[in-house]
Amino acid sequence: MQAEHVAIVGAGAVGCYFGGMLARGGLPVTLIGRAQHVDAIHRDGLFLERSDFKDFVKVHADTRIEAIQEATIVLLCVKTIDTESAAAAIAPNLRDGALLVSFQNGVDNAERIYATTGIRAIPAVVYVACAMTGPGRVRHYGRGDIVIGGAPRISAVCDRTQIPCRVSDNIAGELWTKLVMNCAYNAISAVTQAQYILIKDDPLTLDVMKELIAEVVAVGVAAGVVLPDADRLTDAALKLGDAMANATSSTAQDLARGRRTEIDSLNGYVARRGRELGVRTPVNSTLHALVKLIENRAIVTP
Repeated sequence: MQAEHVAIVGAGAVGCYFGGMLARGGLPVTLIGRAQHVDAIHRDGLFLERSDFKDFVKVHADTRIEAIQEATIVLLCVKTIDTESAAAAIAPNLRDGALLVSFQNGVDNAERIYATTGIRAIPAVVYVACAMTGPGRVRHYGRGDIVIGGAPRISAVCDRTQIPCRVSDNIAGELWTKLVMNCAYNAISAVTQAQYILIKDDPLTLDVMKELIAEVVAVGVAAGVVLPDADRLTDAALKLGDAMANATSSTAQDLARGRRTEIDSLNGYVARRGRELGVRTPVNSTLHALVKLIENRAIVTP
């Protein structure tokens, strides 16, 4: 296999987790992130905490986007609200033959990247629960696997570094399946600041989840996406809740820190597409509105 060098743009929790796993597996990795994390990583290394591993991992870190120029694979891990601006910054620094892979939530990042830059990014579906616990420190809570549509170089890198990776011939369906999972938990966890296990085991929030999932499936099918039925996806969501029992959603973490969330690309996206396609989405629309209210209040409050 060709020698790969992986750069990760957006060294937050997801970026640092996968960067740490890749570096631990022997690949050269460059993390592009905020100064506080870069400074800590320069000083000590990246602290990666899993149930089976807890130690510092040696990676390179930089605040400058130009540091991706030697990379053969670039993983885009920024929030969906920053997709276009990050893609525009990456474009002049992406070397010939390098792959750009979207490790983001949402279903339309590859299309937005292409519209902004003309780069055909590879969409990937990422399942992981992790959080930054301090500058340059990331803790893993559950899962840590990806789904891609083709791209054998990505599969080879994952195999080499023991990251579970599945190849799918229906990546649109996989993206929408992940959207179902995100919509099922993110907003409820954000509004209640509750862990996944509490949400799935409460009969009232479980009923909300079932209605919400049925709406997402209806919108996806109306958009021409091949998806499992709502009952199967509800079962999958419950299993995800068990696998990530102690996790709170990234949306909940963002609200707790007073940051902008990705809710417009999750429940908000479903609500928008539903209006375009004539599919009613009252549960997704309500949760989107509630999260936006909390988000906007946090941003404007000193």
